[in-house]
Amino acid sequence: MDLAVLWFILIAVLWIGYFCLEGFDFGVGMLLPVLGKSRLDGAAGVADTERRKRVMLTAIGPHWDGNEVWLLTAGGATFAAFREWYATLFDGFYLALLLILVALIVRVLGFEYRGKGETAAWRSGWDKMIVFGSFIPALLWGVAFGNIVRGTPLRIRENELGQGVEFAGSFFSLLNPFALVGGLTTLFLFLTHGAIFLALKTDGDIRHDARALATKLGAVAALFAVVFLVWTNLLRGNTGSWILSGVAAVTLLAALAANHVGREGWAFVGTFITILAAVAALFTALFPDVMPSTADPNATLTIAKDHGFYAANSALTLKIMTGAALVFTPIVVAYQGWTYWMFRKRLTTKHIPGVSSAPERVEA
Repeated sequence: MDLAVLWFILIAVLWIGYFCLEGFDFGVGMLLPVLGKSRLDGAAGVADTERRKRVMLTAIGPHWDGNEVWLLTAGGATFAAFREWYATLFDGFYLALLLILVALIVRVLGFEYRGKGETAAWRSGWDKMIVFGSFIPALLWGVAFGNIVRGTPLRIRENELGQGVEFAGSFFSLLNPFALVGGLTTLFLFLTHGAIFLALKTDGDIRHDARALATKLGAVAALFAVVFLVWTNLLRGNTGSWILSGVAAVTLLAALAANHVGREGWAFVGTFITILAAVAALFTALFPDVMPSTADPNATLTIAKDHGFYAANSALTLKIMTGAALVFTPIVVAYQGWTYWMFRKRLTTKHIPGVSSAPERVEA
């Protein structure tokens, strides 16, 4: 197989891994004020709310930072294998990517500092940061991939280093209807994925609330996903992308059915495969281009030899990267698999000690 094609596939796999794994912890973060709210009133309700939120954060605590490794690896692999793609992407999407980066940093600070204060106001402030840091990437990653698949205004530039490709649009040109539907698709898919993960990982009231909410969120996610994937395939689809889109639709419906009857494990597998198939459909529709141009066909970044601007790095670079991937990828996958196995048991509020119901600890 051509090494450029191999690395296109590997980068697709890395993004699939990132969205399937980080997708559920984005969802849990966004649902913190919803599923974290107690049904009780008064001081008991305040203490129970804190316990519920800590159960939710504990459920994703062992996993969220490991899930972000997939993003770092995908970005690094794109730079090393397709330097022109990486440069053009960051040139055109820099405001959106900067916003995502800020959101991810704020989210990490929320996880790290929320438990270091004793007041409700302190925790509430960091809760908002976690919600913000989960919402922005969940929405903007979909917008970004919508634009990548649809195409952006690219043009050939020339300077003292030779020819290259540059973005000729603006931040607001990225906010087109197709990309916004893509953003809403990832947003609701991740919310559904997160709610089902919580139903799988918890017990008691949180589990039942998460199951009920997952059904409602899943219905909205299915609506946006169908519109986005059909629209994608009408724009530049092929047989493979149509089949993968069909798989995504079927597995999402199966996941919702499994969730309805209390089979959370199968439901989580269903949403996992839904995201996998949907992202794979986007990359399949995109191939062999990596970033189409809507302004100049010659500026389309591609790994095909017969049109556009060839985006792959040298064969030697790709050979070295392939060797490194063969060594380190199994190690990363094995480590992550071990963490999921070690922290596989369900959590309840009874596992959260040290939360007082004393009203003097509450400031808001």
